Amino acid sequence: MKQVRSIFSAIFFILVLIAFFSGRAGAVSFSEGPGESIVKKSATSEDTTLTSTRNRVFFISGGTIDDAAASILLLTMDEIDFLGMEITNSDCIYTYAMQGEWKILSYLQKTRIPIALSNARGFNAFPWSYRNDSYLVWKSEVLKDFSDNLAWPPFPSGEFLLQNVLKKAIITNNPVTLLVTEPITPLSNILRDNPMLNKGIKRVIWMGGAIRVPGNLDPETIPTEIANDKAEWNAFWDPYAVDWIFKNTSFPIIMLPLDVTDQAKLTDSFMTSLEKQSAQYKYSTLVYSLYSLVKDQPYFEMWNTLTSVYLARPDLFDTPVQMCLSITTEGYLQGAISEDTNGRLVDVVLNLRDSDGFYGYVLAQLQRN
Repeated sequence: MKQVRSIFSAIFFILVLIAFFSGRAGAVSFSEGPGESIVKKSATSEDTTLTSTRNRVFFISGGTIDDAAASILLLTMDEIDFLGMEITNSDCIYTYAMQGEWKILSYLQKTRIPIALSNARGFNAFPWSYRNDSYLVWKSEVLKDFSDNLAWPPFPSGEFLLQNVLKKAIITNNPVTLLVTEPITPLSNILRDNPMLNKGIKRVIWMGGAIRVPGNLDPETIPTEIANDKAEWNAFWDPYAVDWIFKNTSFPIIMLPLDVTDQAKLTDSFMTSLEKQSAQYKYSTLVYSLYSLVKDQPYFEMWNTLTSVYLARPDLFDTPVQMCLSITTEGYLQGAISEDTNGRLVDVVLNLRDSDGFYGYVLAQLQRN
């Protein structure tokens, strides 16, 4: 009898050890949560998560017209696996941004790409006149025959989607590139809650800041008392998030500030070429229709389209300059990013080397149906 008890005691002890170490390994949790059905897949032939050697990209979007164009361009890139998209209620009206993106994916028959909504909130809101562009996309003529996603709202959780992508990246030892063309708050929020997720990030490519050129706060759209001439909107929306990322992370950051995006105007010649090829190509028709909504806005630039092109064609840009940067979080210069010997090391892209090559690449990528 004592021998039997000893055997059961040993078995119990082994089970306790297994449970203990399983718990320790669970610092990155894999429990289910709302919206998991959007991202949970088995490793089938259609799931490239475990097998692809291509650059794996997750897109954190501000829901703008240029973000929509960037998402369309991402779908054309053979160099990447497009893992999904998180939209933040920053430079958009979130209901229209989410449903507008759903219509775009429906138009292109790409609704397998998961879209989710971040709950991130900023400190300095974008002007409503900017944010209304997301409504223009949703009601655009080119998308009128495509319905909303009738299951929304409630919208899938952007935090859950991004966490799930990073957890899978850690499991497979295949880190993800994060393309961020909006405020960086969604990323800072999940990393504050779970720093272990840093291990799933290969690099962050961020459109943000203004280093050696003026910022883009317009005193005609926000009070002059806060419209400093140094800050760029993606940094100004939540300077505390940028400050936290700079001080608490070590993954590579490639930053495309206004210095380079100011060189990507929505030119007449580009629009003429795009209109011409839209008669033949579905992707061109869509992007031409979207850009036509803003082509008369004098301040409009292809900020996010340019940043997405860096993924596939870094050769079109000058080699990034390594800088130590910090951000002003308080006072009149809130949101201004500047060089600081004690700041975060960042690779900053300051110049578009081949402007014709950039426009030519975008036009060539959109020649498809």
